[in-house]
Amino acid sequence: MRVDLKISRRYEGFLFLAESARNPPLLQSHHHAELELNLVVSGSITVVAGGQRYTFSKRTLLWLFPAQEHQLVDRTPDARYYVVVFKPGLIHRACRSPGYAGLRQPNTEGGQVLHAILEPQSFDLTRRIMDELMHGSIDSDVLNREAGYGVASDFRFEHGDPDALNAGLHHLLLLCWKFQGRGIGQKMPVSLHPAVTKALALLAEEGWEESLGWLARRCGVSAPYLSKIFRQQMGVPLNRYRNTVRMRRFWELRKAAPAQTLAESAYAAGFGSYAQFYKIFEQSYGSGPREILSAQTRSGAS
Repeated sequence: MRVDLKISRRYEGFLFLAESARNPPLLQSHHHAELELNLVVSGSITVVAGGQRYTFSKRTLLWLFPAQEHQLVDRTPDARYYVVVFKPGLIHRACRSPGYAGLRQPNTEGGQVLHAILEPQSFDLTRRIMDELMHGSIDSDVLNREAGYGVASDFRFEHGDPDALNAGLHHLLLLCWKFQGRGIGQKMPVSLHPAVTKALALLAEEGWEESLGWLARRCGVSAPYLSKIFRQQMGVPLNRYRNTVRMRRFWELRKAAPAQTLAESAYAAGFGSYAQFYKIFEQSYGSGPREILSAQTRSGAS
């Protein structure tokens, strides 16, 4: 699925610090015209691309190219990671010499996620630059709520100093590409069983309300086997992932139908009871839904 990041002409891209405790999960497989760069600051994130699963921990730099379909499938509760995107025009102007030719490609060879663990000094410098570029941007709570660019809304990224941001993105792009070459490689990704790949797609698109038996039948395997192979390959239990998908669906419903009660949104998202929803919500965000939603309302009004 191709998504429109809706970046204003004034900007060559954008960046924000995604945090598990504040950022609703965006779990659909997708790609976009912009080159995406992530830097994991704490915790770990798990990404699927090209039928392979990757788990990235602190100090990992990873690149997601424009034609590279990718899907965030899990994050630890303490995960914090910078998301930076660069428009094609910036890539074209900034990457003219042979040393940066790799940044002009639409995808990597074999569709694998290009990544490396940065040396401590390189990590610290990159993080400081990203922190500095965030000054003048929209409030972090709002950016996290809107996944940086506005999920199914009229939200647009804004920054108080577009010229400084654009110059900083140019510098950051070239610097990170140099650091990528000096970084330390990680273990090979896990190639996913076709049933696991299909389960991820079904759950992201339509399966948040359905039973495990329904999901297993659609994937062509038994329910016990699907549960076993999913946990082995994804590193998380299938039920936990299903609840994450339901939570993503809950946030979609809150945006589309804010007049619904919390219970109505929770049931429509596929949770079996309000008690189950409340427990999963509190585990995900550290507070109950009313507290989080009230804080978001105050943040949006400020």
